[in-house]
Amino acid sequence: MIHLPVVNQARDRNFELPETPPTEDYHDILDQLEKDGEIIVQRVPEPYIEVKTKYGRTKKIPVERTWHHKSCGQCGHIPGYSTSIFWLNRKLGLDYIDPKDQTSCTAWNYYASATSNPAAQAAVAIRNFAAAYETGYFPIIHCGTSFGHYKEVRQSLMHYPELRAQVRKIMEKLGKKLVIPEEIVHYSEWVYAMRDRIAEHQVMDMSPITATVHPACHYHKLIEEDAIYTPEIYGAQRTAIITGVLQKIGVNVADYSTWFDCCGFGFRHILVSRDFSRSFAVQRKIEVMKEEANPDLVVTHDTGCVTTLDQSQFAGKAHDKKVGLPVLSDSQVAALALGAHPYLVLQMHWHNTDNKPFLEKIGIDPEEKWREFEEQVDKLKNGEQLYLTWDDVESVPV
Repeated sequence: MIHLPVVNQARDRNFELPETPPTEDYHDILDQLEKDGEIIVQRVPEPYIEVKTKYGRTKKIPVERTWHHKSCGQCGHIPGYSTSIFWLNRKLGLDYIDPKDQTSCTAWNYYASATSNPAAQAAVAIRNFAAAYETGYFPIIHCGTSFGHYKEVRQSLMHYPELRAQVRKIMEKLGKKLVIPEEIVHYSEWVYAMRDRIAEHQVMDMSPITATVHPACHYHKLIEEDAIYTPEIYGAQRTAIITGVLQKIGVNVADYSTWFDCCGFGFRHILVSRDFSRSFAVQRKIEVMKEEANPDLVVTHDTGCVTTLDQSQFAGKAHDKKVGLPVLSDSQVAALALGAHPYLVLQMHWHNTDNKPFLEKIGIDPEEKWREFEEQVDKLKNGEQLYLTWDDVESVPV
């Protein structure tokens, strides 16, 4: 039986739920708009798991029949992030779709360059939602940026009828409906909701590992009332996802003082002032984690956060900073606990910071696993197979 460690005492003030939530319930607004014939609300399919958000409202998380809205950053340079999410679905025997007709959310336009406009941004979101609705599968958003952006789109569409009219005209030209999901669900919320089932399939002992958690800004700071909280995690002072999953699989979660800070990505300054981003990631996050908690691993749940915290450390190393912490997503750590291959599935060789000591600490021989990976690469080269496969899940392409 796996011992579940207790999260260190939080350093910030106690958080108490207000008697009356200070925000409106978007469920009520969506329902009324549907009754008025303004929109179609795609309902969360059964079976679903109910969780609590910041002000005590209920949010439904679908178990399966999920339509996966992928992340351009994950697919482009952290491929093991997405493959771990899909691998978890297959390992748990769940029905899902990896759509071929999804577009980027274009939130880079919105947050980084401000070159777009509300109707265009909302239309991209609704086109993707409509594509999911047409399949009968429910959208799961892989990217924290897309997740935050789509929640802001939902807020705008709920309150501005003129924007709904503009988007409706665009959708009519595409032959699609104005569809808004009952819930906008981030993949890490799904991982959190599935943590008990994940633990049931666990084969790796993760108790030797101490991890620090970075909660993505676009998850818990944009439309904050839609993020998951529970009194069991930091007394509901911080989001429950990631930490709740790590605790369930036996990882010791350590606290540190700059948990609330951005990873350094920040959208615009990663484009126009990359040295600032790298310095912030190293000095405000990685070095503080090393000094205060000295973890084996950093775990986060957004494309930009994994990228910045991992890829910035080479610059810190060049300046003799206290770096050297491997960075993974929660989906990668969960998959690893269930026995996923560190290179065939997690694609850990795409990460910059040395992660071999972490693998060795949980009993994995990285050299042996790398040889297994190279054997499959050789088969790809000579045409013996078309995909990297992992036999533990019926040789499905990863």
